[in-house]
Amino acid sequence: MDYEKFKSDYVIKNAISMCVLQIGELAGKLTDGFKTSYNEMPWRDIIAIRHRMAHAYENVDLELLWKTALNNIPELKVYCEKIIDKN
Repeated sequence: MDYEKFKSDYVIKNAISMCVLQIGELAGKLTDGFKTSYNEMPWRDIIAIRHRMAHAYENVDLELLWKTALNNIPELKVYCEKIIDKN
């Protein structure tokens, strides 16, 4: 899928938005100790994007959401898998 398809597909936009919201919500529940120990992720930014999407949904930057889904979420997944594998 390319950006134009993403931008025009309401269902896909909403699905990705919900995933980003959930990731941000869960990141907000991580302890400060965890975030300090595993500080290679920008936890504050992850939480902030959730807040922006939840409280200003009509102003969501679709290009930022697209780039987040394409680049940042896969990177976060790999990082979390490494943490799980270590423990």
